[in-house]
Amino acid sequence: MLRRCFRSGRGGSGAAGAAPVGERRRSSSPGVQGGGADPLRRGRGVCMMSNSWRDKQHPNLINFLATFLAANSYRLNFLSVSPDFIFNNGGTSVAFVFETNWDSEKEAAVFSRVNTLKRQFKHLYVAVVLPTGEQIDSFNKSYFKYGMELGCPTFVPVCDPEMGFEKIVRIAHARGVCKKQDIITTMRDERAQAVECMDAFLRVLTSIPGIDSHDANALAQAIGSIEAIAKASKEFILENTDLSTEKAERIFRFFRDPQYYLSPKIN
Repeated sequence: MLRRCFRSGRGGSGAAGAAPVGERRRSSSPGVQGGGADPLRRGRGVCMMSNSWRDKQHPNLINFLATFLAANSYRLNFLSVSPDFIFNNGGTSVAFVFETNWDSEKEAAVFSRVNTLKRQFKHLYVAVVLPTGEQIDSFNKSYFKYGMELGCPTFVPVCDPEMGFEKIVRIAHARGVCKKQDIITTMRDERAQAVECMDAFLRVLTSIPGIDSHDANALAQAIGSIEAIAKASKEFILENTDLSTEKAERIFRFFRDPQYYLSPKIN
């Protein structure tokens, strides 16, 4: 868990009283930690902040970021880097674009920059401060106008700069933990295995004459495994899926009637 600093003197760095993007939950305590050793003792990594980005921000915001990083054991360096932030954590680098003041007149430059950076960095995230409904609408229109692909990179809308930076640090920390524990590789292996299992599932069910992939997916969602489908009655299939009576009868006979499932079929 990450430590959270008290907020005071945010002058100019946030938008007080603005319409929220979503529910905002703030801890009243200065820090929230999980079990284990104090994070200050083990250290987390390095945060590189762009000089040009820093110079455009209110000093109060920069002070908050520096305090928040120190509370969470990140060393802060100011460098001339192309993203707004680069975090080195757990052997992996994560880049961030941080738009603290969404301006529709500069949308073309923002998305052009994002497209350039996503070709340079494997892990790129974009945090955008959208405190008002008008800004949310403007951003949504721009997102689709410039043909952004969902999740490539991931955009993180937030209510104020402080919340945005908290999310940035959490993402960087999570990436570092995943790298250390090799969670990403495990997830990829599990995903590949799940895809293979689903392919086998579809091949079995679509081998039944008249059953297509839509029917197979409906059975998977409503009933579950091949074993469960094999044990299901025709009435149960009809009640829980949109399959026709004829198809339900075919599935029932395929798993129950040896003369049916052993006879040659042309699909």
